[in-house]
Amino acid sequence: MSTKFSSFDVANYLDSDEAIAAYLNEVLAEDDQDLLLSALDDIARARGMTEVADAAGVTRPGLYKALKPGAKTGFVTVRKLVSALGLRIMFVPNAPETSLRAADTKPRKSDRVRAAAAVAKPKLMVRRAKEI
Repeated sequence: MSTKFSSFDVANYLDSDEAIAAYLNEVLAEDDQDLLLSALDDIARARGMTEVADAAGVTRPGLYKALKPGAKTGFVTVRKLVSALGLRIMFVPNAPETSLRAADTKPRKSDRVRAAAAVAKPKLMVRRAKEI
């Protein structure tokens, strides 16, 4: 007996806002632009490409082009698309071990210049005192 496989399309399972948000959060965790564009394409197909394109203010062919892997889609377009899908972009802090803390960063140049000037001033005063 032979086994038959059907093709899997994630768009068939993106039937609620919660499922879409969870899917996008998992994709964003991968930090891959092409994967994000592919996920947005899946969601747009689940919602209807024509309706999403109209709501985002782009043409249907323009939407296909913007979501093609390797496309250099701008942030404004992604923001419009996400808004058209009924979602919003949010930012949350990283876990403590992966975030930059103020103490871990190099001091700004102006701070280094001030520190060097503070050290140089007493040295200059000592040199002048020795000359007298």
